[in-house]
Amino acid sequence: MTNIELTQGKIIVKESTTLEEFLKLPYIEESPAWEYINGEAIQKPMGGAKHSLLQKRLVSVIDSLDSNYEAFPELRCTFGNRSVVPDVVVISSNHLPLDENGEIISSGIDFAPAWVIEILSPAQSQTKVTGNILHCLRNGSQLGWLIDPSERCILVYQPNSLPDLLTGKDILPVLTDLNLTLSVDDVFAWLQRKI
Repeated sequence: MTNIELTQGKIIVKESTTLEEFLKLPYIEESPAWEYINGEAIQKPMGGAKHSLLQKRLVSVIDSLDSNYEAFPELRCTFGNRSVVPDVVVISSNHLPLDENGEIISSGIDFAPAWVIEILSPAQSQTKVTGNILHCLRNGSQLGWLIDPSERCILVYQPNSLPDLLTGKDILPVLTDLNLTLSVDDVFAWLQRKI
């Protein structure tokens, strides 16, 4: 496509490029994934070991609950003229897009997940990640977390309220249907290993 230019790890999508054209690009599912935000395609930075461990544990803990929700790492979410790939999304089982065989559709979802979790990587812009969480909330998400491993804090976003900065023993809000109690310390304790 002549309206797309690859420059220094960033695809510049020229003004006439649409979200539909972006979604047809063959490399957007490479690891790390590419996102389409405000007319630009940007490849997410690699997360690193802390990022991967937190992502793995969050998915495992949420999926271990007896609930109507499932957690997915790196699931493409395309809605509201954006295509983002949050670190973890939590979706009601009733809303999963299934094909005629009852299997989840591989291309991702076309709606805002109930809960979106982002884990800030050192090379990542907090502004862009926050923008993705806010986009999800404006389009129907009920909850967003931005986990900052270097600061050992979690910003919590909920519709129609200011964000909360939680640390230490603060209990994290979760979806109302989930029986899960986690403090910020509990989340960061997953990073600890015996020496």
